[in-house]
Amino acid sequence: GQLPTWLQGILLRNGPGMHTIGDSKYNHWFDGLALLHSFTFKNGDVYYRSKYLRSDTYNCNIEANRIVVSEFGTMAYPDPCKNIFAKAFSYLSHTIPEFTDNCLINIMKAGDDFYATGETNFIRKINPQTLETLEKVDYNKYVAVNVATSHPHYDSAGNVLNMGTSIVDKGKTKYLLFKIPPAVPEQEKKKSCFKHLEVVCSIPSRSLLHPSYYHSFGITENYIIFIEQPFRLDIVKMATAYIRGVSWASCLAFNKDDKTWFHFIDRKTKKEVSTKFYTDALVFFHHINAYEEDGHIIFDIIAYTDNSLYDMFYLKNLSKDFAENARLTSIPTCKRFVVPLQHDKDAVLDSNLVTLPSAATAVKEKDGNIYCQPEILCEGIELPRINYDYNGKKYKYVFATEVQWSPVPTKIAKFNTQTKEMLHWGQDDCWPSEPIFVPRPDAKEEDDGVVLTCVVKTDPKDPPFLLVLDAKTFTELGRATVNVEMHMDLHGMFIPQQDMKTETE
Repeated sequence: GQLPTWLQGILLRNGPGMHTIGDSKYNHWFDGLALLHSFTFKNGDVYYRSKYLRSDTYNCNIEANRIVVSEFGTMAYPDPCKNIFAKAFSYLSHTIPEFTDNCLINIMKAGDDFYATGETNFIRKINPQTLETLEKVDYNKYVAVNVATSHPHYDSAGNVLNMGTSIVDKGKTKYLLFKIPPAVPEQEKKKSCFKHLEVVCSIPSRSLLHPSYYHSFGITENYIIFIEQPFRLDIVKMATAYIRGVSWASCLAFNKDDKTWFHFIDRKTKKEVSTKFYTDALVFFHHINAYEEDGHIIFDIIAYTDNSLYDMFYLKNLSKDFAENARLTSIPTCKRFVVPLQHDKDAVLDSNLVTLPSAATAVKEKDGNIYCQPEILCEGIELPRINYDYNGKKYKYVFATEVQWSPVPTKIAKFNTQTKEMLHWGQDDCWPSEPIFVPRPDAKEEDDGVVLTCVVKTDPKDPPFLLVLDAKTFTELGRATVNVEMHMDLHGMFIPQQDMKTETE
């Protein structure tokens, strides 16, 4: 095929790549050592490159020729030949564990730099052109968080906004929203932008020892949206996991009889909206988008009724017939919540406070809380992406992978949230990755651009390829086949040519 001449830049992807080291194996697919790969678009040609993230975790494991650093689903034990005192000490130091820097989930831009990110307090700077691993950054040096999301937001000024959890710090467990500026003052050119990191606000956890797990958060023009779901980490169990010989993943539990609470933080005043909004128990990983309309906040997420998704990816379950046999007990559902922030305070109890035309409702209860029920937009999509120029604004299109009852994506979908129409791209024996939308320069319409996805073939003898689709029509413009073994990955980003420092800089 033919690539549009304006498509110039690098598609960077990240995901777990190595699951066996020496005689030891990880328990879970999400534990594998991070493998970065990139597709560089230059004058109609595509260049491919991949490289393992040379994290401290990677280096320690490779040197020992076995897994010596614990990951979320795999607890590793120190070398048995170390003396007994060192062993006792390492048990004690695991209370709030020294987490891994195997940043295998996403890529983040901060200032002019790019980082591989996971969900711990560590991120690793990388060179997007060579995929070399550069310095390690510990969020904890700048903000008291033990874990952080790998789905930050970027505002129009170039600030990075992210959230992390501060576990039992000074007797409190809280969720912190923090901001990393894009540049440092001229006189401090040698310093990193993290030195100027500021905490925007903190939200106390509803429970000291059971903070909510979250993978992303939402943003509108004036508000930050944080969803506290009843899918929680048990801190006491976590502190003793090492001694008990179980993984940290076993310390996560979903309580289906509990509520899911919505927190809205005013970005100007940095204060939380005092009205309490909630919905039924759900598990979710990905926010799609959010915006404001006539005194309401509208946000779209992909939610599940249980936490079976994580269990699917234990390697013992990933047999060769995985795609056929793995069955989700809960299908991913795209839910739209409509939250009436500015509602009639004297409204009748049990009346629906949503005044926009929507199937979503918000009902005031006698304790003053407002119970929200969503409109179901569609089912069976995951790894959602949007045209990021529409982030926090009213929008139409979601680009996503299509998954039915099996967690392996078989198609790419474009979903219109307003008309509910869906376009697909799919071919037999193809497993596509998260689709990334790249807008055409000077585009006037939301879907004017291309969609990029890496496609792995189910037969290892068939080479994988990068697929380029016209985002409007979902027709194939071209594909670049790569004669290497490519792994299924998680997330990534497209860096336009003009956003890249030249090598000499």
